Amino acid sequence: MTRRIHVIGIGAGDPDHVTAQAVTALNDTQVFFAMDKGSAKGDLVALRRHICQRFIREPGYRFVELSDPPRVRDVPDGPAYRQAVADWHAARARVWADAIESELAPDGVGGFLAWGDPSLYDSTLRILDTVATHVDIDYDVIPGITAIQALTARHRIPLNDVGEPVLITTGRQLRDRGLIGSAVVMLDADCSFLTCPPDTRIWWGAYLGTPDELLMAGTVGDVGEEIARVRAGARERHGWLMDTYLLRSARLTG
Repeated sequence: MTRRIHVIGIGAGDPDHVTAQAVTALNDTQVFFAMDKGSAKGDLVALRRHICQRFIREPGYRFVELSDPPRVRDVPDGPAYRQAVADWHAARARVWADAIESELAPDGVGGFLAWGDPSLYDSTLRILDTVATHVDIDYDVIPGITAIQALTARHRIPLNDVGEPVLITTGRQLRDRGLIGSAVVMLDADCSFLTCPPDTRIWWGAYLGTPDELLMAGTVGDVGEEIARVRAGARERHGWLMDTYLLRSARLTG
């Protein structure tokens, strides 16, 4: 029999981001699978548990924490980078497939809780595609509030300028290609906004939707170094960091 899996977007950190559709899926799930990424990120698993406790009406579900396979770190776009990512995803898929087979009944319903939206810079769907080649599963996707939506809401700004497009990119791409117009930057460990012209506008946020939320805005010349300092201090305190930011070039803000 086919096991069913819900991939549930749970928002950027605030439990109030959880949608009614997600609540229905939470209450339909018997076993939740969560990656254990070590003590520094244990509060991420704790928040997942809190969401379940808040929204699931009847107890009886289980949490299964899975050890995350080690990932070989290489220079992005270096010769071994894509292979390292592929190997890591394959190792994750093996762990997930084994857990689904051993922890979930053949006609059971499992769930993965994804930060933000499962379709945006998240590997869950790619890995489940691989799992499906080894285990008989069918899965659906429940969209969630993204960090981008949370960021623009907290800064009270529109995502795009009038009639203009917005690029969603990474820190590395920003460094390599520069900024034209507006761009949302994710997965940036190197404060790549510091490479932009000083009059570039930036709206930055970390731990969005949580009690530890941090927000800063201004021009790169005025607040860029302060963001980098605050960011480094936050990572040191918490042991992890999730942040994103919106950039807008001077020609659009002037």
